[in-house]
Amino acid sequence: MGQEQIRRWESGALAHAVTDPFGQGPVPWLRGSETYFDDTGQVVPWYVDAPQQSPAGDPSNTPRVPAPRAAGGPRSADDVRRQIKGFISTGAVSPGEAVDFHITVDPPQEFSVDIYRIGHYGGDGAAKITTSPRLSGIVQPPPLAADRTVSCHHWWLSWRLQIPSYWSIGAYVAVLTTVDGYRSHIPFTVRDNHPADLLLLLPDVTWQAYNLYPEDGRTGASLYHAWDEQGRLLGESDAATTVSFDRPYAGAGLPLHVGHAYDFIRWAERYGYDLAYADARDLHAGRVDPTRYRGLVFPGHDEYWSANMRRTVELAREHGTSLVFLSANTMYWQVELGPSPSGVPDRLLTCRKRRGPGRPVLWREIDRPEQQLVGIQYAGRVPDPHPLIVRNADHWLWEATGAHEGDEIEGLVAGEADRYFPRTPLPEHEERILLAHSPYTDSEGALRHQETSLYRAPSGALVFASGTFAWSPSLDRPGHVDTRVQRATANLLDRICKRD
Repeated sequence: MGQEQIRRWESGALAHAVTDPFGQGPVPWLRGSETYFDDTGQVVPWYVDAPQQSPAGDPSNTPRVPAPRAAGGPRSADDVRRQIKGFISTGAVSPGEAVDFHITVDPPQEFSVDIYRIGHYGGDGAAKITTSPRLSGIVQPPPLAADRTVSCHHWWLSWRLQIPSYWSIGAYVAVLTTVDGYRSHIPFTVRDNHPADLLLLLPDVTWQAYNLYPEDGRTGASLYHAWDEQGRLLGESDAATTVSFDRPYAGAGLPLHVGHAYDFIRWAERYGYDLAYADARDLHAGRVDPTRYRGLVFPGHDEYWSANMRRTVELAREHGTSLVFLSANTMYWQVELGPSPSGVPDRLLTCRKRRGPGRPVLWREIDRPEQQLVGIQYAGRVPDPHPLIVRNADHWLWEATGAHEGDEIEGLVAGEADRYFPRTPLPEHEERILLAHSPYTDSEGALRHQETSLYRAPSGALVFASGTFAWSPSLDRPGHVDTRVQRATANLLDRICKRD
């Protein structure tokens, strides 16, 4: 891969060895009729634009970011020119509270903010809730960087949105659009303390770990990547150990793998499940009481957990609250959350990985393997999608799915996979079963296997782990839907929610 072609899909793929296949996009404004392919024939995600070509012999002009797709329609802002980029400094909020937007616009001009709520909405994927007044945009100062940590905490407040008391809780996206047609996005969560059957936890800690903003070939850094002085993308050993929530998300402004959460939300709201919403940082800070819910749902890739997050979820399980993990590689790294330079709590995320002094930060290396909570744990990456092989098809999870013993669900083992580790302690359980056992070949050509797990804790709580990235997309993503997975997930949630 040429150094001159550093683009969002490439850094995302390098960071995670998998491209997130949004298909037509998780919400209406991202849908389009064109399908894009890279040089190897792979489908390029929605947030990628065709690269510009540099004049021959002029490497200094080689672009490292996407170019606008087409004149006449909305164009994606990038992290070099920063046509419009922004973030919120307030985290999840409740109705009656305010969301503070910090936005840079270059060149200075007016812009507007459309607020969408993610949901089914008759198949549209989202509904527009409100639009801001026309706002005056300014060029904010460049991001600050210290020891690979990039922060925009010094940006001026651009707009304060007071959340009306009648707004529904849920996952929201702010769509920023300049007068001259550049666009970017900011995700945020509206939550409250009313009881519900299921608490959906959006993995904002993991989203930030992968955020390479600004993806400019110079300054940006995540827990996986940074750039050197020549604009070369460096690997994990040279990446940041601390990243800030006080900055936009790279590229189009939505996190890598955000679609996994949106897939579940669209499906669950379509079928009327009673959902509450919160972010992982709410779990960390004790802002939600998970024991008030019948189940906690972790809908997407949720790799980075603080000690507070784990302790809170373990206590919930012991209280009888069920746990549903719909991805893989859950709770792999232990992290710490700290205050911003101005003292705002939980705005800095630190994970030393294998660098620097101190104890290891893999949960399994401090004798607290993730299998002791999840029931299985991370086994490795899956270079190419493989079928999930149904096991124990007479179990109630597979009831009415039409699945039989040994059936193959095509493409359901993808991205990353978990399995049962026989030499690793299991959690205390009354019952335990493996519901899939799926061989696949890793990047070295070795034969591995994935497993899907379910166990019942002594408290009565059910703990389900899909063991694959592809479970949530199969619920409601165009081109990935599988009715067997939809029915199996409904069987699980209905039992947790005590539905007939």
